This record gives sequence, structure tokens and C-alpha cells, in this order.
Amino acid sequence: MAVCLVAIAAVVVTLLVVSAGPTTGGEQVPRGASVSSSTVEEPDCAGSEPIAQTLSSGSTWTMCWRVDHNTGLVLENVSFAPAGHEPMQVLASLTIGQLEVPYDTGLRNTEDITAQGFGGRSMLTLNERSCGGERVTADLPVIGDGSVGGVETREVLCRETVDGGIAYHATGDEPGAESLVERRTDLRLSTVSKVGWYEYVTQYTFGADGSITPELGATGDLSPADYTDDAHGWAIGEGDHDHAASHSHNVVWKVHWALDGRGGQRVDQYDAENTGEMGPRSRVVSGGLERIGREDTRTMQNRRWWRVVNPERLNDDGHPVSYEIDLGASSSFTFTRDDGHEHGGYDIAFTQAKECELFATANRDGHCGRGVPDYVSDQQELDDVVSWVAVGFHHVPRDEDQSPMDSHWQGFTMIPRDVTATRPDVPPEREDVNGSPPPAE
Repeated sequence: MAVCLVAIAAVVVTLLVVSAGPTTGGEQVPRGASVSSSTVEEPDCAGSEPIAQTLSSGSTWTMCWRVDHNTGLVLENVSFAPAGHEPMQVLASLTIGQLEVPYDTGLRNTEDITAQGFGGRSMLTLNERSCGGERVTADLPVIGDGSVGGVETREVLCRETVDGGIAYHATGDEPGAESLVERRTDLRLSTVSKVGWYEYVTQYTFGADGSITPELGATGDLSPADYTDDAHGWAIGEGDHDHAASHSHNVVWKVHWALDGRGGQRVDQYDAENTGEMGPRSRVVSGGLERIGREDTRTMQNRRWWRVVNPERLNDDGHPVSYEIDLGASSSFTFTRDDGHEHGGYDIAFTQAKECELFATANRDGHCGRGVPDYVSDQQELDDVVSWVAVGFHHVPRDEDQSPMDSHWQGFTMIPRDVTATRPDVPPEREDVNGSPPPAE
């Protein structure tokens, strides 16, 4: 099925739109919002049809997509055009770099991306129950990586415009003040891959606010070959006899940044710590940025996040545009192959982009290294930045997991930071709010 494209505007046209709220198709914008549609060009997708979607804020996402035999869904040349602003490329590419599933018994471990892959015959054909939106076709190999046996055209990508919840809610202080409130729509892309007994939903959500949320959902069935004792699993079924083995889903996403194009990127780590001082009403917390100038691995702590920034592109307030990486909840882990390595355990790593650094572990090109610990060992200066984001989930089975399991999810979020001077779909009542307000009279 062909991808439906948004109209490409030849000139910048300012629209005053009055609507009852967003629709699932992303055509309408918040009530009373003044939205400018900038010229949005289709990306060059090497013969395949690009994805372009305007959402409730009036902002537009564009990107290319393809299916890789190993990593499954690959998104490339991802750009965001905030309402009333010129488009800006955000990512060169986004994909999964590895999925490891080690069992607590120590008897089983799989590297699903490099051993079997999420593409090819592992990627399932979608139907109306597995996709509530548009099902998009791709040519996938019938056997292996497609070098023999030809290809088949199947509907494997689900493209949906979904309700993203409340976009904003603001109420004045005066008695009887009416609330400013709107909901938002998001673009959601997903595929489903079957690896062994598990079936994995690769999902990327692109928000009307410019956010990007990669997620992996695990469903299917518990492994019938992995039952153990109560120290390494959980009793399911009648009595206390059958203990399904606990295990981990260790995922690393590979994010190749391109804020306003590849190169010229910088990486910062933000930390805020309790100073031990007490103010009149609360403890004093001090925060700031640390430059990460060279390839490195970092671990998660409270009040810590990272940003990739282009210091040469400024918003209308004169601030450099960046994207914040927020890991959220994760069970930190060390890949089995990385045990004992100086950089073995990490929650996020930053490397200089190299074409042969494909996977977080089991990388087949020995010249580039076998995985992330090797990639960062030479500590090259960061400019063309790749983030390797590790998010773990320790799955302790439960009775409800039989059968099939409800989807359980892990992921993280990338949030625009200073991409625009104010929210792009600001309601008219708040157009003058930018910076510290004047003193009350």
C-alpha cells in the first residue's frame, strides 16, 4: 500500500485555523492556534517512498525507512519542521544495535539481532488486528539476506497517527478563568518480528512536540525449555512445582545524530546534586553541564541526562539547538561479551560515526572492533556523534504470562531542547510569554 504524503508547500503560508481539536489523521491543529507551514521537502529515499506527517501542532516529521536483515526497521534522514519554522534534520539513522536475552540460570543466552535478525522471514506480515492504521509494504528476502531466493512484497510497517494525550493545560489565576487545553497527535511506526518463542514489537513514536520515543515490546510465549528452581525463576501453573526461568531483555539502540546535518555536533552531560545547604523552604540543588569531548561510556544517576547539541545553529533566543536523552526506568546491565572489559557496563555510550561499527556486540568487522567497548577505546574526538543507548528489562515471569503474554515494554525518550524559542503552537493568549515576566503591578 502506498504511503500517503502530506502536501509539499511551495511557499510559506500562514494559516489561522479554528478547529474542534485534533483528529486521528493529524489534519487539524489546536483551537485558535496560528500555524505557519514551512516549506517541507521530501527526503531522497533512494527510490522508496518517504514518510511525511503533519501533526496536531502543525509541525511535520519526514523520514526514510527500510528493513535491514539483521536490525529490522531502520529509519534514516529523520527531520522535524516545527510549526512556523524551517525544517531541521535531527537524525541520520535510528535502529536497534543489539538485543541480548540471558537467562538467570546461566544456561541460555541469545543475541537476537546478530544471530537471527529482526528482518527477512523473522519480520511478520501485519493484518488489521496487528495494525490499527495504514499497513505499508516492503520487499523482503524469501531466504536469508536475499542474496539467493528472491524477494516477496509484504505489509510489514504499521503507520498510525495516534492520540498523544494532553498537549498542554493552563488555567489563569482569576476567578472563573477558562483553561487553555488541547490534546495532541503523534506519528507511530512499528513492525513485529518473531525470534524463537518471543515476538517483538519495534516501535518509534514521533511526537507533535518534536520528541522521539524508541520502544521495544515483548510478547509471544515463555520458553518451554527454560524451567528452573525458585531461586532463578517464578512458580507458574498449579502449586509450587513449575518455575519459569527469569531472564533479561537487554537492548541497545543505535542513534546516529545529524542536528542540521552530520558533523559539528557536541555532547554534554547534565548533573544536579544536593549541596547540603538548606534554603528558606527547601534544600539547595546545584546543576550544570560537563562536556564529553571524546568517545566514552557513561552510567545513569539521579538527576542526570545527556544532550547532543549543534553549537552553530541557534534558535530565536540565541540558544544552541539540542536534543536531550532521557533514559527513564532501566535495569542496568553488562553484555555477556563485555564482562571484564574496562568499559563493559554502560547505560549510554558516545562514539564517532564509522560505517563498520554496526552492532553493540558481535560486530562482524574485526577491524572496527567487536562492540561498543572497543569502539570507545581509542577515545576519538566527537563530532559526527552516535549514541548507543542501553535499556534493560529483567523479566520475572508471572501466572498471567500464559498464554500469550501481554506486551511488556522498555525504551527511552529524546526531547527537543531549545530547538525553538517558545512552543511552536503557542496559543494567542500566550504569545508574549518568553523569559521572566515583568513584575506584577
